[in-house]
Amino acid sequence: MARPTSQMQDPSILVAALEGLELQKKRIEEQISMVRGLLGGRKAAAPSTTSSSVAAASAPSPSPTRRKRVLSEEARLRIAAAQKKRWAAFRKGKKAE
Repeated sequence: MARPTSQMQDPSILVAALEGLELQKKRIEEQISMVRGLLGGRKAAAPSTTSSSVAAASAPSPSPTRRKRVLSEEARLRIAAAQKKRWAAFRKGKKAE
C-alpha cells in the first residue's frame, strides 16, 4: 500500500479518490449480487448501500444439497471388473521392468 505523501494531503484529491473508490465498490457489489443470484437460481436484487448489506453479503449462503447418486448392482460389478483389469495390467507392466 502506498504511503501518504504531502501531495495526497490536498482535500480535493482525497475527495476525488474517495468518490472513485465508492463507485468501484458499488459496481463490485452489483456484480457480486448478480453472481449470487445466478448461484441461487433466483433473480439478482439490486444491492443496497447500508452497512447491513455488507454484513449479509459476507455471511455464507446455504448451498443446495445434492442427492446421492445410486448405482445399480450391475454397474458396480462392471466398474469393479474394469478396475481389477486396470490393476492387473499395471502390475504386469511393473514385473516386466
